[in-house]
Amino acid sequence: MRTYFQFATRVLLTLAVAWAAAAACVALQTPLPWMIGPLLATSLLSIAGAPTESWGPLRNAGQWTIGAALGLYFTPQVMALVAGLWWAIALGIAWALVLGWLFGAWLYRVHAPRMHGVPASMMRATSYFSGAIGAASEMTLLAERENARTDLVAASHSLRLLIVTVTIPFALQWSGLHGLDILPPATRVVDWPGLALLAVLTGAGALAMDKLGRANPWFMGALVVSMGFAMAGIGFSAVPQGLSNAAQLVIGVSLGVRFRADFLRTAPRWLGTVALGTFGLMGICALFAGLLAWGTGLPWVTLLLGTSPGGITEMAITAKVLQLGVPVVTAFQVCRLIAVLILVEPLFRRIYPAE
Repeated sequence: MRTYFQFATRVLLTLAVAWAAAAACVALQTPLPWMIGPLLATSLLSIAGAPTESWGPLRNAGQWTIGAALGLYFTPQVMALVAGLWWAIALGIAWALVLGWLFGAWLYRVHAPRMHGVPASMMRATSYFSGAIGAASEMTLLAERENARTDLVAASHSLRLLIVTVTIPFALQWSGLHGLDILPPATRVVDWPGLALLAVLTGAGALAMDKLGRANPWFMGALVVSMGFAMAGIGFSAVPQGLSNAAQLVIGVSLGVRFRADFLRTAPRWLGTVALGTFGLMGICALFAGLLAWGTGLPWVTLLLGTSPGGITEMAITAKVLQLGVPVVTAFQVCRLIAVLILVEPLFRRIYPAE
């Protein structure tokens, strides 16, 4: 009972700090205040050794809410646009796989000579899965199966996600660039009975994905169900802004608590290289997005979010809040996530066969 009370207290205190940070960011008019404020506050507190805590069901509810809200964008007209971009999405997938492999190869080249006592096979797996552009938890699990150092893999993805999630929204807001805003008028109106039905249906989809053991089940399940109804021309209700803000807050907290007091002591040279490489990845992806923009005629900033080395939830939230083309960004990120999860491990075994 005492342990549960302590856990609940830590969760509530963390949420209170996150809300205060979000309110401060709103006052300062920063981009994505409800996610970036909590993310930065909880990250710094966690690294400082504060007993921050995230409750799994709250994080799931946040991903469920965001997934349901994003799915509303995928009307038949929007799907026709996305379907016409199949070749660009395929290029984005190939680009992500090659770029992740090159990043991992660079990490290996820089650090393998200094990692005394670490077998070459372990170092190769660690570098490869640290460089792969995919979800942090899934890449860490795959790395564990290949006998990699999972602490370095998890730290690499956490740091990269933090850098991308903070840097890109600030850069886009300050630049004043605009993307592709496709939001049907029907999805701007909140209908409470329709919202309740949408919650039940998308919740069922999320639970089904969870039972099947799929990646990001609460986000993907809600997204797929909401997309299905939007594609059929059925609109239940918009998701209230306050609910979307709360979802961003708990997602920011769930990302921030990944960092702990020993984070900066976990191979600081390795983390420095990952940070440097992450900025390089963002720059290279910006150039690639420019080529896709030239080929598709779509705004560069929309394709930047679609091809950036960030997480699907965070980049989709950025597109939604800044009105930068949610369907295109989500389509690029979802297809990339699925492809990476399916292909990254077989490619590793093909490129680096066991000796």
